[in-house]
Amino acid sequence: MKNFALIGAAGFVAERHIKAIKETGNQLVAACDKFDVMGRMDSYFPEAEFFPDFGSFDQYIKDHQDQGTSSKIDYCSICTPNYLHHQHLEYALLNGMNAICEKPLVIYPAEIEHLERLEKETGFSIHGILQLRLHPIIIALREEYLAKPKDQIYDVDLTYITSRGKWYYKSWKGDVSKSGGVTANIGIHFFDMLSWIFGEVKESIVNLYEPHKASGILYLERARVRWFLSLDYDDLPESVKTKGSRTYRLVSIGGKEIEFSEGFTNLHTEIYKDIIERGGYGLQEVKPSILLTDQIRKSTPIGITDDYHPLLTHRKI
Repeated sequence: MKNFALIGAAGFVAERHIKAIKETGNQLVAACDKFDVMGRMDSYFPEAEFFPDFGSFDQYIKDHQDQGTSSKIDYCSICTPNYLHHQHLEYALLNGMNAICEKPLVIYPAEIEHLERLEKETGFSIHGILQLRLHPIIIALREEYLAKPKDQIYDVDLTYITSRGKWYYKSWKGDVSKSGGVTANIGIHFFDMLSWIFGEVKESIVNLYEPHKASGILYLERARVRWFLSLDYDDLPESVKTKGSRTYRLVSIGGKEIEFSEGFTNLHTEIYKDIIERGGYGLQEVKPSILLTDQIRKSTPIGITDDYHPLLTHRKI
């Protein structure tokens, strides 16, 4: 049984981590969040220590790590806002814990480079949450296309619209310097998924980049990907709005639609199993998508020219 600490315990995604710790037969020892109403912990780890201020949490961790091997905390799970990930990953390693961190692992390439050096210095490791790599449909899709001729190039369209209210733009998520922008915040899993299936990025073109939506083309080793990411409710298909839904995701390959909307909820447990039993996905697997989203963020959009995602035809750029 492994001992865990958790930073950012009140966030939406944190419950998936708490549940994963429980379902893998491990123990949450301590959790921290400035939001101090944590009734969710009663369903999983009511005896876990909880700290609403980081200073008290830090002192507890340091005391705990000095107590000996049996009570030592093995992993620190990080579910804080994106701009705090680097700081908390550094904290975990320097305090003798391996780290498990939500996406995007960090925002800037320099942060990845620093963490690579820190892993070597401390001997502890960092693991990203690349849960789509464990989705059964995605695994089958990868195996299917790896078996096809290596010189064949596939036309892929990625569309992901997850509409957000006004609150979003007043929170850290709406601040590009804190979230990494729309591609890092909602697109990074899909970029990783597609490059895992079709190979590394050879070229990236950005048609549109705004605070609430972005679109472009990726040229991978075995695919040309037209992608469109949006937080705008108006971009949703009418059929989705009629159903009362606010989210739409679609991947099509050669005109064939790939449906994988279901099966997301238990993937964190599978990720935790993979990390503990086989080492999971580390900095080298996470790094390419961090570099890509940084490059997209810095690019000058070219607008609607030669080739673009079909949803851009409905926009005036």
